[in-house]
Formats: sequence, C-alpha cells, structure tokens
Amino acid sequence: MAHIIVVGNEKGGSGKSTTCMHVATALVRLGFRVGALDLDLRQRSFGRYVENRLAFAESSGLSLPMPDYRVLPEVEESEVPEGENPLDVRMAKAMAALEPVSDFILIDCPGSHTRLSQVAHSLADTLVTPLNDSFVDFDLLARIDPETGKVKGPSIYAEMVWSARQFRAQAGLKPIDWIVLRNRLGAQQMHNKKKVGAALEDLSRRIGFRVAAGFSERVIFRELFPRGLTLLDLRDTGVEQLSLSNIAARQEVRDLLIELKLPGVKPDF
Repeated sequence: MAHIIVVGNEKGGSGKSTTCMHVATALVRLGFRVGALDLDLRQRSFGRYVENRLAFAESSGLSLPMPDYRVLPEVEESEVPEGENPLDVRMAKAMAALEPVSDFILIDCPGSHTRLSQVAHSLADTLVTPLNDSFVDFDLLARIDPETGKVKGPSIYAEMVWSARQFRAQAGLKPIDWIVLRNRLGAQQMHNKKKVGAALEDLSRRIGFRVAAGFSERVIFRELFPRGLTLLDLRDTGVEQLSLSNIAARQEVRDLLIELKLPGVKPDF
C-alpha cells in the first residue's frame, strides 16, 4: 500500500504547493515512486508547478526527477452509483490508478473547505499543515483568548481533522500522523513568534499534532515556481556555487523530510 501524504490547510498562501513540490521531488530523488494529485480544481497551484517543471525540462534538455502527477479523471453519469458523490468516484479512480505504482502519494488540498479535501484528510497516513507563523493563521486551528493568550478550543480546521481521525478509527485504519509546519519563521526571536510557538505547543498537546519548523521567508521559493524547480535542482541547472541562503534553504528541506518520519526515508541529499 502506498503511504499517503496529505498537505492541507483551509487558508491560502500558507505554502502548501511549495511544500508539496519539495517533498515530492526529494522523495523521487531518494529513489521512491511518488504519485501526486492536486485537489484544488480551480487554482491548481501544485499542478501548475509540475507543468512548469515539465515545460522547463523539455525546453532546456534537462532530465529532472518528476512525480507521477495525475489529474482527477472525469466520470460519466452512468459510472456514479446511485446515492454517491461524483467527486468521491473521481477521487477513488485516481487513487486506484496511483496505488499500484506508487510508494508515496502526495495530495495537495485547496485553501478552502471542499468535499475532496474532506475525503483526502480521511485517507491521510501523514497530514502536513503548513502555517504562516502568525495568529491570523493560528486562528484556523484554535480560538485564543485575546487577554490571556490561552487556547479556548479547537477551530474549524482542527474539527475537520478530528472528524477524519474518527472515520479512520471506525474503519480500523492506523491513526493520522499530523504535523503542523511553522512557515515563514523570522530569524529573530520576536515577541509574537514566541507567543505563537507557546500557543502551538499548548494546542499540540491538547489535540494531538507535532510541531516542526518549515520554510523561512526566502525570495528563492517564489523565483523557482515559474520554472517548476526546487532547491534540490539548482546544481542540475548549472548553479555551481550555492549562496549561504540557498544552502540554508536546502537544509530546511532535509530537516523537513527528517521531521516527517516517513517509512523507509533517510534523507541523504
């Protein structure tokens, strides 16, 4: 069975597609077969990232490691059993096609609450939730008392993950390993950064997720998207000398792979 990694957060701009592409590429470079789906049927940032990569590789004559990216297949009305949701059928067909040929399947969810996102979360062996390091994004996970800073209770997204966990438990599946990534961390020990960190640690004990450092705010991440590249590809494109910032960013990718604790994965790039 393929290990399913879902990258989800019901808020846009948190770095989901960047996280997906770097994790997928890293796993392919380590010799794994990686399937990929983008469930944001409108914006398709992850899908566009892969398309940009294919186009750049073809135009430059490079052989870049690629995940096996698939679009959700269309289904005829006759293919949808009575009482079932057509989106469920499309998702099931995509997963059935990828399962036999993948060690890992990476699924990028939209920055909103959708039927497909709900289904994907119930399938997750590993759930990665990128979060910009601010209380604006933290509000997606929990409500905070503005006076004391104490966590008052889980919010909408955390409740959706809880429902997915209950579904898996009832189906006899193993629990979801949930990791919250603190993206766009500032280099300085700012007061707000410390408060967000303390609130996340408090919440992690209450609702059961692990906290990990994600990607810092770096221009390089935005510059790589149009060519579909990741930080692991720079030397393949002729960059001989990496800047200190790029070296630090590569280390962040390696640290993320270690933090995910995926079966059989030992980062050596």
